[in-house]
Amino acid sequence: MIKKRVRATVHGAISIVNALATCSGCALGISLRVTAEADLRSGEGIRSQTVNEKLIRNIVYNTIPKEILAENSVYISVESEIPMGFGLKSSSAVSDAVALACSKLVKEDIEDYVVLDRAVLASLDAGVTITGAYDDSSACYFGGFVVTNNRTHEIIHHQEAPQNLSAIIFIPKGTRRGNMSKVDTMSNLFGEAFKFATAGEYWKAMNLNGMLLSTSLSAEYEPVLKAIQGGALAASISGNGPAIAAVSNEENMEDIKAAFAKFNGSVIVSKINNEKATAETLVG
Repeated sequence: MIKKRVRATVHGAISIVNALATCSGCALGISLRVTAEADLRSGEGIRSQTVNEKLIRNIVYNTIPKEILAENSVYISVESEIPMGFGLKSSSAVSDAVALACSKLVKEDIEDYVVLDRAVLASLDAGVTITGAYDDSSACYFGGFVVTNNRTHEIIHHQEAPQNLSAIIFIPKGTRRGNMSKVDTMSNLFGEAFKFATAGEYWKAMNLNGMLLSTSLSAEYEPVLKAIQGGALAASISGNGPAIAAVSNEENMEDIKAAFAKFNGSVIVSKINNEKATAETLVG
């Protein structure tokens, strides 16, 4: 028997500044959606319809009190529009959504930063992130531009993005995620990109991030360059790749899509998102 059911909705994000080299980063929310439902049922145990069982269990154990788990079972289901494993923050969005749903399952008043911390810690424990990805989790949760110190779990700056922008995302075919071992050698330059972000110069930050990541990952820079030449405000590899995100206003979208179409891969278009994550009680 279902005693209570909660649905949480969180959105994805793209990188403005990769946090791996400095533990400080910046990300921007996009409208690709993750929905998580959490049920409190009769019985015992944790069940889920997800890829990463360890991540889900970590979140449940970190969020739902032991005395409730001792007397009830928890069932988690997740639906995602975000392609997994391409640098589009799918793991952060899933972690946020499940943590938010579980929090709402046991407490009506949601403390946003507690939810974020639980999601990030569970992701670290499950090995789905290296830095904790506080920048990614925060952008997925709050939307807009988010600048963070990932080491201290501090949001340095949060700002809504212009409403008329979209992310044109190129997913190369047959390209694996990059080896990030060389990123540390460019920590000073990533620090400069982060300075641009803290000053609100997001497009300068993203363009510099794109050049640095392409170099350190030995990745092809031409798709990034062609997107910028096609009118993108900025373009970069997102996360650890291989996806490339270009941010544009409406008038240049078709030119950027045409630029990406010259390369072997697929294109996704997603509006920039400024909406905060939501949770609603469906049953109970």
